[in-house]
Amino acid sequence: MKFNKIIKIGNIEISESSKIFIIAEAGVNHNGSFKIAKKMIDTAVEAGADAIKFQTFKTGNIITGDAKKAEYQIANTGSRESQYEMLKKLELKGDDFRQLANYAKEKNIVFLSSSFDKDSVDLLYRIGVPMFKIASGEITNLPLIKYIARKGKPIILSTGMSNLKEIKEALNIIRNEGIREIILLHCVTNYPAEMKEVNLKAIQTLRNVFKIPVGLSDHTIGITIPIAAVAMGACLVEKHFTLNKNFPGPDHQASLEPHELKEMIKAIREVEEAMGDGVKKPTKNEEKIKKIVRRSIVANVDMAQGTQIKADMLSIKRPGTGIHPKYLSRVVGKIARRGIKKDQVLTWQEVIL
Repeated sequence: MKFNKIIKIGNIEISESSKIFIIAEAGVNHNGSFKIAKKMIDTAVEAGADAIKFQTFKTGNIITGDAKKAEYQIANTGSRESQYEMLKKLELKGDDFRQLANYAKEKNIVFLSSSFDKDSVDLLYRIGVPMFKIASGEITNLPLIKYIARKGKPIILSTGMSNLKEIKEALNIIRNEGIREIILLHCVTNYPAEMKEVNLKAIQTLRNVFKIPVGLSDHTIGITIPIAAVAMGACLVEKHFTLNKNFPGPDHQASLEPHELKEMIKAIREVEEAMGDGVKKPTKNEEKIKKIVRRSIVANVDMAQGTQIKADMLSIKRPGTGIHPKYLSRVVGKIARRGIKKDQVLTWQEVIL
């Protein structure tokens, strides 16, 4: 089975030739507060994002009680609580997600959420998410991937921490369930990811190897890398944001604040517009300028009708409205058809061939 090159979400198309799909990743930056989560939808809409994405999980289904925190989580939240305790505080209720999905619909922004366990998959399916996002940490969780694929929705598969073999295994599971609409996201799972780790050329590698649309899930500081990814052909950009980087929690410091999110989206749209169609030809405005800044063959001296034109009688000057400079050798030695004034731009009407 071949993969689709165009993924449809309602009236939105995602492909290598369509408008860049921008996901404002709220993640768990709501800190377990429905009020903050709802405000984040407003922020994403105001910034111009195409989608808002959260994370849906039941802590007891995904982590053991004594699981250690990652280094970045310890740096941002301390080591006094376990990872289980930290995540438990970041859960939202099922009804919260239903209300958030309805609110996003009212605001005309796509509602998405990464699902980390089967109960959460079922919840999001009932809510009616248009596609599923599989986080990087789940790319080897083939039973969960299979469960998600059986829901029959398009899938975004993030590839942080993986190699091509692991990505292929996950894609095979998805493909075997009949899913053809898949987007891969290049990702470096570190918070924040260092610039030397980003490896943007992997976007091209994934596209060339798997022949499907590829985007970027970015965890670097700032907005440089998402913009660069668009210039390299990413069809989708996902970026964490927060209402305040100083909020307590694991992901805030590596996230964009509202003004930064807005700035990133504006810059992406500008780069997107500048990408063009790849055909090298003069633009409409260049056609006008061309006649002004290009040059023509011009008379150095007055020439009477019948004069044999010599090389020292000619110069090459602006504007470009006369005989092109490349024909200089054809003009030399020819006869003036009529009188020619000094500094006159020559046309073929002045020359007997």
